[in-house]
Amino acid sequence: MRLYRSHGLGNDYLVLEEGGPLSPALVRAVCHRNEGVGSDGILEPVPPREGADYGLRIHNPDGTEAEKSGNGLRIYADWLVRERGAPASFTVWTPGGVVRCAVDGPRVRVAMGRAVVGTPRELAGVTVYPVNVGNPHAVVLDIPADWEAVGARVEHAVAGRTNVQFVSFTPPSTIVARVWERGAGRTRSSGSSACAVAAVGVMLGRVATPVRVEMEGGVLNVGVAADGSVDLEGPVERVGRIEVDAEWLARGAWRQRADTSG
Repeated sequence: MRLYRSHGLGNDYLVLEEGGPLSPALVRAVCHRNEGVGSDGILEPVPPREGADYGLRIHNPDGTEAEKSGNGLRIYADWLVRERGAPASFTVWTPGGVVRCAVDGPRVRVAMGRAVVGTPRELAGVTVYPVNVGNPHAVVLDIPADWEAVGARVEHAVAGRTNVQFVSFTPPSTIVARVWERGAGRTRSSGSSACAVAAVGVMLGRVATPVRVEMEGGVLNVGVAADGSVDLEGPVERVGRIEVDAEWLARGAWRQRADTSG
């Protein structure tokens, strides 16, 4: 198995260059921070659909799959240009919809589609704004001291689980966000989360577009159009290529240890 690691503001992904198939147990084992390679997820190139130029499946570190990932898409787009000779602008199919990506050196822009903000509701004892950006989010207009514990409760309070964001606003255009990611837990940076909180902030009139979203790993920039369409931009840093030991794969001992993602 051959993998390529990059990260977007500390949110790290492995692109599957060679090997597979990827079972949930194998994904958990590879992503394990102590006993595997360690990662926030695996990006698997797949044949494109719906007229897109490329295709992508996104595997969470717990073995589930994500419909869409802003940072994952930016990393995948950078890899396509650097390692596969893709043009600077192209489209990628994901289970959450087709998106357009543009690579300009170390910075990558992704047109994430329309963010649909729902009516606020109570989940696990807190008020959240549901947002769909091709994947589900729940935005909380506060950053409590125990936000990780709250995020874990909210994640499991809806069928299929949800990503959770906790925010504070600094006008005119800055949002501070903390992210609890479905299937991964506390996450230093999340592109789709940045889009979700920006959409809520602009809709409520708390910030103006373009929005600067400050997360633990750094800053992502999000433009929010009048129809709710969101445009995500930020850096990608390449780390390098990893060869997974063939004997480790053949022994299969990871199958017994892969029930914890670490």
